[in-house]
Order: sequence, then structure tokens, then C-alpha cells
Amino acid sequence: MPFYNARTKQQPQITGRKHFAVLLDPDNLTEASCLNLITLSQAHPVDFFFVGGSLVTTQHQASIIQLLKHHCNTPVILFPSNSQHIDTKADGILLLSLISGRNPDFLIGQHVVSAPLLKASKLQIYPTGYMLIDTGKQTTASYMSGTMPIPYDKPAIAACTAMAGEMLGLQYIYMDGGSGAQQPVSAEMIAAVRKAVELPLIIGGGINTTEKAATALDAGADVVVIGNHIEKTPAFWPRSLPLLLRIT
Repeated sequence: MPFYNARTKQQPQITGRKHFAVLLDPDNLTEASCLNLITLSQAHPVDFFFVGGSLVTTQHQASIIQLLKHHCNTPVILFPSNSQHIDTKADGILLLSLISGRNPDFLIGQHVVSAPLLKASKLQIYPTGYMLIDTGKQTTASYMSGTMPIPYDKPAIAACTAMAGEMLGLQYIYMDGGSGAQQPVSAEMIAAVRKAVELPLIIGGGINTTEKAATALDAGADVVVIGNHIEKTPAFWPRSLPLLLRIT
């Protein structure tokens, strides 16, 4: 099932064209900085806002979603770390199953807790195989989940993991180096996973230059996600987007 795009009132296929998503961490944003990013999105459109993080310690998520829904039409997709971070005011949720790890709580446990709320909500559910990739340092995601990421130089492991997720019925694969990753997921690993599965590929973590985004897209990514770098350097967005659109 494709992502819903509120800007066009359509449900565009992720495969077939490339997409750009901005990941907003509620702990790192003020109302002013969020409004600034919304203004940028109006001048330089983004396909999706992902909202969430591996450790959300503030109460800002609800207000950020409210700002996004009030000031722009870009789809707001939850990127939750656990069942407590569900907000039914969003448009959809990446229902992440951490298939790169062996912690049952993040494979199915949190999903059981959240299932009744999600069933009763109007959120669009996107069943997603979430794969943490080692990109040079331990990340909040690996620490909080108590799992080891897939080694950076083992594309075969990533490919087999993605294949297993596809066979289990997951509809998307999200390969993530984590916030502040020292390097992005390698082109070799993205290409290996792209060859192994037919699912849309979402790639995030460590993408802090246009060249790195272009490399991920060329290797087979359907969606590139930029978060930490845009939060720190909002000017990167209007500088990089025109080139990204030419690439895609």
C-alpha cells in the first residue's frame, strides 16, 4: 500500500519515483524551529514529515503534530519508538518491527500493546521492517532496543534480513544508520537489498550532503530521510532539494 500524499490528494506509488522525507525529533525542536521548517516546506516541498525518535523525553510531539497539521498539507507519519508515542492526530504510522534485532519487545511486543488503539484509530498503518545498520558508533536506537545493528560491511546479512521481512508480509523496509550516524548506509548494502526484495526501501541516518542522498537514491532507495542535519542546518534543505529533484 502506498503512502498517502495530502498535497495531491492521491496515494502515489513509492516505487516509480523517488521521495524526500524530513524526520522531526520532538526533543530537538521548539515551536519556532518547527514553524521555520514548515515555512521551508512550503517553498521547497517535501513528500513526508516523519515525527518521532528512538527516545522521546519531552511532551512536544503532540504540539509539533498539531503545528504541522494546522500549517501545511504534507502527510505526517509517526516514527514511534514504542507504544506510548502514538498520536491519532497524525496521518499514518510506520509500524516498525525491528527485524535486524532479536528483542521480542520490538519485534512484536510493543505492537500487541498498541494494536487496540491503532485498530480504533484512523491512522494509515505502514507495516515496516526496521533494520539498524552499524554506521560507526552506537546509536540511541541500538542502545534503547538492546540490539546489535547489522555490520556495515555485510550486505548479504541485510539482504537476507529484508527477504525474511518481505516473506513475513511486511510492506516496507527501513534501513537506518541512526541519528548522528558517522556514515550513511552504504550503496553496496542498499543495492544488495534492492536486488533481494521488491518492497519500497526507506533509507535514513548519516545523510548530510546532497551527494550522499544521491548515492542512496541511485543505489535503489525509494525514500531518503534527512533529520538531524536539517534540524541543525535548515539551509541545507533549499540548497539540496533542487539537485535531489533533478536526480529523481
